[in-house]
Amino acid sequence: MAPIRLGILGAGIMGERLLRAALEHAGESVTVTGLWDPSEAAMARIGAALPVVPRLASADRVIEACDCLYIASPPASHLDHAQRALAANRAVFCEKPLAVDIGQARRFVAAAQGARVAVNFPMASAFAVDQLRTWIAAGAVGTPRTLDIEVAFATWPRGWQRNAAGWLDRPEQGGFTREVVSHFLFLTGRLAGPFVLRERFASFPEAEHSERAIRASLTVGNLPVTLIGSVGTTGKDDHNTWTLQGSAGAIRLRDWSTAERLMPDGSWQQAVQTLSHEAMRPLVLRRQLEGVAAMTRGESHVMATLAEALSVQETVEAILGVPAFSPRD
Repeated sequence: MAPIRLGILGAGIMGERLLRAALEHAGESVTVTGLWDPSEAAMARIGAALPVVPRLASADRVIEACDCLYIASPPASHLDHAQRALAANRAVFCEKPLAVDIGQARRFVAAAQGARVAVNFPMASAFAVDQLRTWIAAGAVGTPRTLDIEVAFATWPRGWQRNAAGWLDRPEQGGFTREVVSHFLFLTGRLAGPFVLRERFASFPEAEHSERAIRASLTVGNLPVTLIGSVGTTGKDDHNTWTLQGSAGAIRLRDWSTAERLMPDGSWQQAVQTLSHEAMRPLVLRRQLEGVAAMTRGESHVMATLAEALSVQETVEAILGVPAFSPRD
């Protein structure tokens, strides 16, 4: 089957990462037919590094040239690009969050029912998540009793994101809760079920900067979920754990790509054939792009749905205490 034509808006970290994955690992699924970024410097950088990529003159030109539009621009621009792509009968693959304004996100999701749209939560395609699911199905956890999520950062933004600090460290669009915690909320929904926020706290100690600490309590049915996030509490650029404990044992996802199972002696044992996050990333992105191609063709896929993305965004904004947020009954 011929690869689908993929257009990319945004040549920042995520745009370039998916672009390279498409060129180097997923040629059988997608072919990049256009890239645009409003930054001349970003376009020049891509042109020098990847001259085979067609750099087009505008977002509209990219939409015209593609079957599916990948939106990797800052969040405030997501909905405008997505709506124009859908109006042109293109499929859409969008970075999260869907929008800055939760009301706009809800209206978009309601209007886009049945459209070919997916959201980029890579844990939908992660091999380590497959392993967690297999362990759960095999009874390694038994009856779930607690779920604990913890994320920590040496600094925010992380070292490799410093060039995007202009929006990543602002309270309007940025912060680690939107950027990182959202992935673990998505994972919770996929593996445990729909969640409800019960209590929340967020600290914004620096004016005009994003949060530096959060705490939250959620429930998945009768399962209690605790969430803790902080900046400056680890020497690592990025450290995270998602730990599910039950009557028969415990499993966890550590640092994005390592699935582990608690052994009788109290040690954590990695799944066989575990790779580093850096080694695993291109393999997961290839699976994501295979899903993008399937979604574009109208076939079944495992990509994150609009409903899942909206649920995550509503919870994230509630944790942050955004004044415009209005929870549903």
